Amino acid sequence: MTAASKRKSFPPPDPAFFEDVACLHCGSEARRPFVTAQEDLTGKPGDFTFVQCRDCSLVYQHPRIDLEHIKAYYDEEYIAHRKQSNWGPLAWFFEWAMDGLDRKKDAIVRKHVTLGPQSQVLDVGCGAGTFLSKLKRRYGCQNTGVDFIDLAGAPQLEQVDFHCGAYLGQRLGEAHFDLITMWHFLEHDYDPLGSLRQAHHNLKDSGRLVVEVPRLDSVSWHLYQERWPGLQAPQHTVAYDKTMLLEAVKKAGFSVVEYLPYGAYPAYFYLFAGAAFKLLQGRGLDASKAIYPYFAGQFVLAPVILLEKKLNLAMQTIVCSKSPAC
Repeated sequence: MTAASKRKSFPPPDPAFFEDVACLHCGSEARRPFVTAQEDLTGKPGDFTFVQCRDCSLVYQHPRIDLEHIKAYYDEEYIAHRKQSNWGPLAWFFEWAMDGLDRKKDAIVRKHVTLGPQSQVLDVGCGAGTFLSKLKRRYGCQNTGVDFIDLAGAPQLEQVDFHCGAYLGQRLGEAHFDLITMWHFLEHDYDPLGSLRQAHHNLKDSGRLVVEVPRLDSVSWHLYQERWPGLQAPQHTVAYDKTMLLEAVKKAGFSVVEYLPYGAYPAYFYLFAGAAFKLLQGRGLDASKAIYPYFAGQFVLAPVILLEKKLNLAMQTIVCSKSPAC
């Protein structure tokens, strides 16, 4: 069955699958409509509403599909799990680009943490485990991964202590890790503040937490609005601007070591995908065909991409330590 036929056969979400949600930051139930989005990446049916808290201004999805039924939206088309392989002649280019993502993650990490064979690293939302695999090869560190989907069979996770399920509630030890990373995890989480607090519990006093999420107050959001790839409904539960991300880590007991108005994940993807989503109007992106214009567009927009670290295009990354008072 082709990807297009799978989308057509995917049923609209049953209203019974949705649950009411209070603000994920302050718990308030006072909210205002913000934007209605669709599953633009794959074209699965459904309209999903994001609201803004009237008390703290966090933007979050309400109502949202409950935890049991959201799993159906993480299938072989979900890129972080690396299940799609039909990239044609550009397969090597795709793999090179994905490895480049892990190289950029490593570059951000090594500015703040010195890793070695005794280092304990936790990657929350580890996906197929390519980042942890790179750290193992380069530094020999001891790796733990958590993901909502069971990816234990992925070859890159062979030397990883893999835990399947929600991060919150995992028994991973107090003050055990030198480094905890959350690369595009927090915007998916059903209790992001709770997960940040658990990271505080799991992190050594000398350790570092690295969080990367899409940035709501970015150029790409203003360009694409309801078709902004950072919404990625219904998988994304929350959308952080800079202010709310800083507030969230502070509320969980962290101090900010460095804030970056960019991330390891390429902002270009959001520029390209947002334009495609505007054109397709909810019909879904055929990744095996889009890969050709995607890489061609990178060359066209190369001057913009070179200025990514200064232009606030799409991403944000925050490096944290435990607050001294904690």
